[in-house]
Amino acid sequence: MSSYRIMVIDDEKIVGDMAKLSLEQEGYSVETFLNAEPALSRLKEEKFDVVVTDLKMKGIDGMEVLRTVKKLYPDTKVIMITAFANLDAAIAALRAEVHDFFPKPVKIKELKESINRALSKA
Repeated sequence: MSSYRIMVIDDEKIVGDMAKLSLEQEGYSVETFLNAEPALSRLKEEKFDVVVTDLKMKGIDGMEVLRTVKKLYPDTKVIMITAFANLDAAIAALRAEVHDFFPKPVKIKELKESINRALSKA
């Protein structure tokens, strides 16, 4: 049983629910959030190994989540997902040290593989 902690932030409840169900079956501890504010508060209390975040959300967006995570925990891997994928967003995310970048709808199998790669480098 793994003790890796995964945070999923997405304003679409179904994305968080599917990720939580699938990742918990792999033995990960998963917490989901519908927006970034409570997620960032939680991050200040506890370190997560991987943060999966939507890029476009009301209020704090995924780039701000990425910057905050990297400031608090430089070794935490961040995976970005977005329905609004474009080259500029992908390049900005990669420059800010995102581990992976997926367009929506994200395939859960690809997401799990990306998380496994992120954790194998941890």
